[in-house]
Order: sequence, then C-alpha cells, then structure tokens
Amino acid sequence: MIARTASLLLVIASGAAAQGYAGLGTEAEGFAVPDPDKRLTFPEDHFPHPDFRIEWWYITATLDGADGQDYGLQWTLFRTGLVPPGPDTPGTAFWLGHAAVTSAETHLATERFGRGDLGQAGVTEPFEAFIDDWVFTSTAEPGADPFSAARLTARGTEFSYDVALTAEGPLVLQGDAGYSVKSESGQSSYYYSQPFYAVDGTLSLPSGTVEVTGSAWLDREWSSQPLAEDQDGWDWFSLSFDDGAKLMAFGLRDSSGGHFTSATWIEPDGTPTPYGNGAVRVTALETAQVAKREIPVRWRVELPERGLDIETAPLNRDAWMDLTFSYWEGPIRVSGTHPGRGYLEMTGY
Repeated sequence: MIARTASLLLVIASGAAAQGYAGLGTEAEGFAVPDPDKRLTFPEDHFPHPDFRIEWWYITATLDGADGQDYGLQWTLFRTGLVPPGPDTPGTAFWLGHAAVTSAETHLATERFGRGDLGQAGVTEPFEAFIDDWVFTSTAEPGADPFSAARLTARGTEFSYDVALTAEGPLVLQGDAGYSVKSESGQSSYYYSQPFYAVDGTLSLPSGTVEVTGSAWLDREWSSQPLAEDQDGWDWFSLSFDDGAKLMAFGLRDSSGGHFTSATWIEPDGTPTPYGNGAVRVTALETAQVAKREIPVRWRVELPERGLDIETAPLNRDAWMDLTFSYWEGPIRVSGTHPGRGYLEMTGY
C-alpha cells in the first residue's frame, strides 16, 4: 500500500510535485473532467469534489512583522482521489498538507500525510479544512460566505503560525467564469480565488514569536487532467499592487520550451478581466543555483493591454520546498509600472 500511495501522490497538483514526474497529463481514469458550461456555486464549491481526481485549498500571505522584517507563509491542503466514487462506493482519497514560513534569511517548510477514511484529514461543514492539527476554519457570521472570515494554523518542528483572515473583497472566478484552460489541446480546471484577505496574527520561529499583519490570497482549484502530456511545469504569480489592483498569471512550460499563459486582472473592487494564451508574457531574467538546480530568481511580467511591465525579485532566493515532492515557493517584491508584493510558485525544475 505504501508504494501504491507514493505513486498515486505523483498526481497531486499545484505545488505538490515537480511536474516532470507529476503525471498530471495522464488520462482521467474514471474521474470527471471540467465542463465549460458549468457555473460555480457557493458555498457548495468550497467543499470537496470527489468525482474529480485532484484538488487543493491553497493560501499564501505576505506579511509585515512587528520586528520590521518581511515574512511570507504558505498553507496548502491537497486531496487526490485513489478510486473514483461509484454506485456502491463513495470512493477513497489521500490527503497531503504543506506549510512554510519564509523570511529574508530563512525558509522553513514541513508536510503532513493523511487518510480521509481514517479521519486524519478532510473538509467538514460548516467549513473546516484540516490535516491532523493544521486547520483552515471559517469564523464567518451565520449566513455569510464561509470564506469571508477564517482562522489558519499550522506547525512544524521549527515553526508555527496562527493568523486570522478577513476578506475585504469578493471571490474572484478565474478564466471563463471559473473554467480555466491550461493548454492548446484543452486541458482545464475549475479555479477561483479569494485574493482580498487582510491578515493579523503571530508566527512562532526559532528566534521567537513575531506579531504580523499583511494580506493573503486563497486559491481553490480542482480537475482530473489539468495538463497536456508535453507540459512539465509552471510558473505561477499572485500579485497585489500598491494601487489596490491584483493580477493572477501563470505560464505552463512545454517540452519544446514554450509557455501557455493565462491571466486575470482584478480591479480593486474585485471586478475580473480574464486574458487568454499569449496576452501576458513571463520572461526569466536571471537564474541561480538553488537546491542544486538552476532556478529563475528574477522575472519580467508584461500585460500590454493594461500597461503592465514589472519585474519580480524573491524575498529569499532559497525558498525551496524540500519535501517529498519539491518545488520553489516564496514571497516576491514587485517593481516597475505597478509596484507591490506577491507570491511565486515554480514547479518542474
């Protein structure tokens, strides 16, 4: 069972694995695939979708410490279906959690594994996503959207955090009303975000406890075959600009060196404008040796239709998630036409 579980975990999406071996371009194998005509509904779509093979609840935050330092944190819960549900079975799933804290000098990361059928991990009503004692739980008022307010906790051997999240804007549907295309051949996912969280809480680090404030971005995504067979990694940006606007942008790399790109421009009031392949350009400007890999550490992101021409630089170049499935994930600073802060995830290197 351990060997089988390890191989099945290779299909877990987002930051869970370097895409050269993630198997995200394989056939759906009895699981459902996204339908462009479906419209997302809330709060129902905050909860698991067992008909689909892979999904995640993913939160990143850029933080200001009371000690004058910048920080970032990550919290991710991944679900991968082992067996699709059928007429006589609810199906089975395996769960994986990742958590990290990043400063200019340190990057600390840890992971948890769990089985839903054993009660180790899952998502329950009114809304609580958990794996062991890591929890993303709604604190919203009755009748409000569960994601309008929440508490987020995680801990490892060297760090922990406990922060409150308060939404100051609406949910944002990515792509075509939540249907996000990932390749020329039509692979896709359902994808929406809550990019307007204000954050207040504490980080506990080897150097002591730090009070923090800042902003956070939540992504929800699910699919069964989100990549094409020739795609082996991605570069994903969530950017919050000083003028209140935001940008989600990603480039999916293929084996010939091309990028399939997608973006959503988000106005300060939450109004989204999606952009399809080619509208946004992401260009690596500088690489460095990180974890014995050549990793881009400085990027140029251009969206000509919005007059956007920016460069990103990491808070910590060594923000490598050295876990069972490794990738780069960390806070970035943004300069150029639209200064600000954000997060960058890079897989497949």
